[in-house]
This record gives sequence, C-alpha cells and structure tokens, in this order.
Amino acid sequence: MIFLMVISLGLLIVLPAGLLFVIWRAAFKSKLEWMLDVLASTALIAYIFQSANWSWIGSYWRYLWIVLLVIVIATSWKKVRDLPWRINYKGSQKVSIAINTLLIIVFGAYNGLIFTSYSVKEQAIDLALPLKDGTYYVAHGGNHVQMNYHQAHPPQKYALDILGLNKLGTRATGLYPKDLEKYEIYEQKLYSPCDGIVLETRNDLPDMTPPEMDSENTLGNFVALSCIGHDAIIYLSHMQNDTVSVTDGEEVTTGQLLGKVGNSGNTLEPHLHIHAELDGVGVPITFDGKFLVRNSIVR
Repeated sequence: MIFLMVISLGLLIVLPAGLLFVIWRAAFKSKLEWMLDVLASTALIAYIFQSANWSWIGSYWRYLWIVLLVIVIATSWKKVRDLPWRINYKGSQKVSIAINTLLIIVFGAYNGLIFTSYSVKEQAIDLALPLKDGTYYVAHGGNHVQMNYHQAHPPQKYALDILGLNKLGTRATGLYPKDLEKYEIYEQKLYSPCDGIVLETRNDLPDMTPPEMDSENTLGNFVALSCIGHDAIIYLSHMQNDTVSVTDGEEVTTGQLLGKVGNSGNTLEPHLHIHAELDGVGVPITFDGKFLVRNSIVR
C-alpha cells in the first residue's frame, strides 16, 4: 500500500510539476518544439486531471494544475514567439520531437476514451442519493475502465465507490490512517435510494482495519433492494457492523434509514459501494438525473 501511495503522490504532484517546469525553463530552438512539448504536457495533465483519484491530496488541487498550465504556456510563449517555426534538428532534438509526438497520440487517445465514460446509451435507473448532510466524492464511477475499474466486472459494471470529503477536500485526516474514524464517510448514515422492498441483508461482519480486507465476503455487510418499477437489484455494500436497521422482506420508502457506512468486506478503506444488477449484468444508475463519474462531487 505504501508503494501505491508513493505512485499516487508522484502522479498527482511530481509529474504535473515536472511537466510545467520543463515548459517554463526549457531552451526551445523553434516554435514546433515548443508546440509539441505543450501539447504533450497538456494531454498528460488533462489525463491526470480526469482519471486520477484526487481525494488523496484534495479534490480541489486538480484545478490548480490547470490554472498553472495556462499561466506557464502564456509565459513561455513570450520567450518563443520570435523563434523560427522549425530548424534543422539534431539527433537529440529529433528524439524529443518523436517522444512528444508519441505522447500526444497516446494520451490524446486516452483522453478520448475517457470522454466516453461520461454518458451511457442504456436506460439508467434513477435513484435518490443515499447520503445526506455532507460533501461526497466519486472515487470510481463512469462508463469506461479508465475511470471505473468495476467496468471489468460485468455484474458491477456501473458500480460507484463514494467517499466523503472534509473541509480540505480530502477523504481522511492523514494519507492512509488505520483509525476508521479519521475517514470522513465512516459512520455516515445511509438512506434508501428508492421506494421498494428489502430482498436481503447482512449485518454481522466486522469492520476491517485498513489495509486489511475480507476477500471471502466481497460485499461485507449490505442491503439489497428491489425498487418499485425496476427489475434490477440495488446493492449498498461495506456497511458498518451491526448498524443495518432493516430486515429481509421489509417495505422501505425513499429516505428511510438503512444503516451506516462502514468498512466491512473486500474493501481497502471506508466507502459506500452501490450498484444495480439484473440477471448478472450491471445496470447504469443516476442520482437525481445525473450520471456520476470519477471526480464527481455531490453536496
């Protein structure tokens, strides 16, 4: 987990800073070199902006890199605007041009794929957000695997993992605390997202201490609902031990208390996992008409 944290921090801080520094300080010999470097850096930062999980350092930080990118591009243009469009390039310059061209193609394509994640063609089930009185962040969600790893698992194809955000825009106090109460979403109350019937529940599994996981009980403590007017089953998972407040067969109404967010089951840290499933296939869900994807923020 430490390795993952280092990689994440490098991706979110070191890489964008390095790209901007190169644009600002590099001694370009032609406008073509500058343009290719700017386009490659923009494609990379746009990819990080869209696809990275920013709840580690603060969800608002990602906008800072966009602002700085605009400032650095404008500043560096003043230094290169009088340069020739192109020159006779040497070996190292040709390698740099080739690398930047490759980065533009690859990350331009990645960004294009990410754009497909923001909508679905299938009919979605519209639900009420099962959380209240807070700011919530989608860590995994969307219609492409680059934004939502659940896409690789057909029953949970459109699942969302939702975190809470504190006033600093981070999901927890500290990078990866073991104390569950330091996670903003832990013990947040969960409410029914629809009128329906409780099909199944589980309430007896312990909350795991990060990064421990219970891989034998994937969903952990959960509530499975059948919403009126829909055939799909709605699962709300990883609930806190002994907090599920409804029983199998019980009729529920939208906004009725179901329990609390916990850290039970196959989970690295406290969060709400919610998905809709019909005959073993994931069904898209929206909340108040909005299709949420990674980095969506709901208040």
